[in-house]
Amino acid sequence: MEIISTLFNFILHVDVHLAQFVTTYGAWVYALLFLIIFVETGVVVMPFLPGDSLLFVVGAMCAVGLMNLPLVMGLLIAAAVLGNQCNYTIGRYFGPKVFQWENSKFFNKNAFNQAHEFYEKYGGVTIIAARFMPFLRTFAPFVAGVAQMTRSKFTLFDVTGGVLWVGGVTTVGYLFGNIPWVKAHLDKIIWGAILIPGLLVLFGAWKARRKAVAA
Repeated sequence: MEIISTLFNFILHVDVHLAQFVTTYGAWVYALLFLIIFVETGVVVMPFLPGDSLLFVVGAMCAVGLMNLPLVMGLLIAAAVLGNQCNYTIGRYFGPKVFQWENSKFFNKNAFNQAHEFYEKYGGVTIIAARFMPFLRTFAPFVAGVAQMTRSKFTLFDVTGGVLWVGGVTTVGYLFGNIPWVKAHLDKIIWGAILIPGLLVLFGAWKARRKAVAA
């Protein structure tokens, strides 16, 4: 429970903790940020790290001169892209071994074929959209690997999504992160960034299920 409490405290007060780190350790903050974004996107069991809120706060800190905007954007785009590639590779390598294909009672060949077909057709949109959704951005590349999505196609949308996510959220933080109202309500904004996309996904899944049952 103490670890969970510490994590939530870090997420909700990421601006304070990050500012303290910059003050204490200087340029090492770039390595810390790279590691956080890489682990969140690259390790399927670490979906709860503060990706969106972290990028927003980074942008705000760049606006007041605590960090270099082009440098941190380049590093974090690289971290996001490499993290997804790592996650995809893990799914592609371990998926067949875990399910043992047709010899396993847990493997459904028809379900696999459907997942593969879905990612070949719509995987690009899924990979890009998932970048902006906590938890999903960690699992989407792993599932793409398990579904054997074509590597070249995955890489194209991985890079596109990484640029849009890091560039977009960091720029918003750069432009608006130091507005007094935003700073005063940053904890609520962070919770909104975490909960609203998740609720939208659940609502979409519920509607899709209702349509499937009706059909």
